[in-house]
Amino acid sequence: MKTAKQFLVLNTGSSTIKYAIFAGDDLTCLERGKHEITADTFTDILEDVLQHAGKVNAVGHRVVHGGQKFIQPLIINDQILQQIEGLVPLAPLHLPHNLHAIKEIRDKHPGLIQVACFDTAFHATQSKLHRLYALPKAVTQDNVLRYGFHGLSYEYIAQVLPQYTDKANGKIIVLHLGSGASACAIHELKSVTSTMGFTAVEGLMMSTRCGSLDPGLVLYLLQEKKLSYEQVENLLYKQSGLLGVSGISGDVNDLIDSKDVSANEALDLFCLYAVRAIGCLSAELQGLDALVFTAGVGENLPLIRKKICEQFTWLGVSINDQANQNNALQIHEVDKSNIDVLVIPTNEEEMIASHIQRLL
Repeated sequence: MKTAKQFLVLNTGSSTIKYAIFAGDDLTCLERGKHEITADTFTDILEDVLQHAGKVNAVGHRVVHGGQKFIQPLIINDQILQQIEGLVPLAPLHLPHNLHAIKEIRDKHPGLIQVACFDTAFHATQSKLHRLYALPKAVTQDNVLRYGFHGLSYEYIAQVLPQYTDKANGKIIVLHLGSGASACAIHELKSVTSTMGFTAVEGLMMSTRCGSLDPGLVLYLLQEKKLSYEQVENLLYKQSGLLGVSGISGDVNDLIDSKDVSANEALDLFCLYAVRAIGCLSAELQGLDALVFTAGVGENLPLIRKKICEQFTWLGVSINDQANQNNALQIHEVDKSNIDVLVIPTNEEEMIASHIQRLL
């Protein structure tokens, strides 16, 4: 009897390994899990995940950065691995962890097929103009451009969007709101532009990341406040955003439950950043047919969706409060709203599994 195929999907970060196991034929998710890790436990926990998954035919990895070269998922070999290692300067906080898992599996299970799925790849359809920074060519020609991230999430949303609206091929803005947050303008199911650029700190306000800010402010912190590079990096990535503004927590749920004025201010600012992004992206799309909320905050917190949507009544957005409270898939007033407003759960792991299936 022929053994059914199974795929293991890994999302490896600095402190966690998230995994999912999929049936290879119909991509049914058989199991999901998450392990907290340290440098000392990484190898053992990764091996435990592999053993627990049993006989798998391939392992798929979320790889945070593909640079300009890697714009499609691919099967990893030694040459590909070396080329991905060359991209570490573009994502020094994230890419080494992705590579660590790939190398461990290669060394201990050399016959196991591994697939790299790049979180920047979906945005490769963006025009040159949308990817440029207003910097000298001597700088921008050296891989300094707007890459965009959360691409696997946006790719999944684009793939399933026709199931939820007949406007799927139109002008769409997707808000990926989680601990990391970004927005993407999509037309004809392809990325037009995104709020994240060269790094995953640009754009929307996030859990602990600041989002877009005046680069002169960074110079001020370095020159006048005498902060070190490491201190500035820690400030922008780990001490800002919801945590920094509230002084309480980077978790939206904690801030919603809090009576502290700073908590409410942080939530309002989080929503304001999203409102600004929708305004900018709508202008770049020259219109808006549908607004999609996804990821942990976007899928599960009616208050955040309401705060954002109520700023676009002038554009004809009208949401159904009861549907919004219920986290329904469709939360707009069908007979009133000019724009469809949808809540679609993202599934980056399934997207990776589908790429494995196709490549095999």
